[in-house]
Amino acid sequence: MTKLKGQNAIITGGGRGLGKAMAIAFAKQGINVAITGRNIQALEETVKELQSYGVTAIYASFDVKDQKAVNSNIEQIITTLQGVDILVNNAGIAEFGTFIDMPADKWENILLTNVMGVYNVTKAVLPHLIKKNQGDIFNVASTAGLNGNATTSAYSASKFALIGLSESLMKEVRKNNIRVCTLTPSTIASDMSIELGLTDGNPDHIVQPEDFADLVVATLQLPRRAMLKTASLWTTNPQ
Repeated sequence: MTKLKGQNAIITGGGRGLGKAMAIAFAKQGINVAITGRNIQALEETVKELQSYGVTAIYASFDVKDQKAVNSNIEQIITTLQGVDILVNNAGIAEFGTFIDMPADKWENILLTNVMGVYNVTKAVLPHLIKKNQGDIFNVASTAGLNGNATTSAYSASKFALIGLSESLMKEVRKNNIRVCTLTPSTIASDMSIELGLTDGNPDHIVQPEDFADLVVATLQLPRRAMLKTASLWTTNPQ
């Protein structure tokens, strides 16, 4: 089992929901964490909670669509943490509507955030992982990237694209001892899912963010010789 204490992680969209749950799970393992997002208050509150576990915890506020802001902030994060070992591309948005009704600007925003956002952040972090010849990248996609459904065309298109990006990257960087895992969860009781009305968040019949975080930690703890290529997390018996 790989020991994680002392490693450094960057989690995008880390101020709440799945990102926050993963950040807390990492901190409990002794991993230093940098979280990013756009809600400064949420980021500050989460960093305080993370610091209570005795790890270094920092935040940076920027939009993953903005490549210039991504590059400058990621460099500052890595300098402050004195390195990076783990990247979790969790930041994403969702909006649903029929193909004919959803305007082009909303389509574009979803694609730019969910695909180009991952590209921008990964492009900034990857050279550091290649240089040290080791690292882990998690790209949070969705079951909506495995199967399209009515009213999910924009979101599904972005997640299908992310899965293709992620699996291609995995094959490119294996030679550098970098593991890339594509995660395709079904509905989880994240803030976004609750706000979109996809679930009431009841822990008795829906997967919780903490469950998802446990999966990521368990994947990191695999021996370096082993890599989880993809994983889907589903609720056992949804009501």
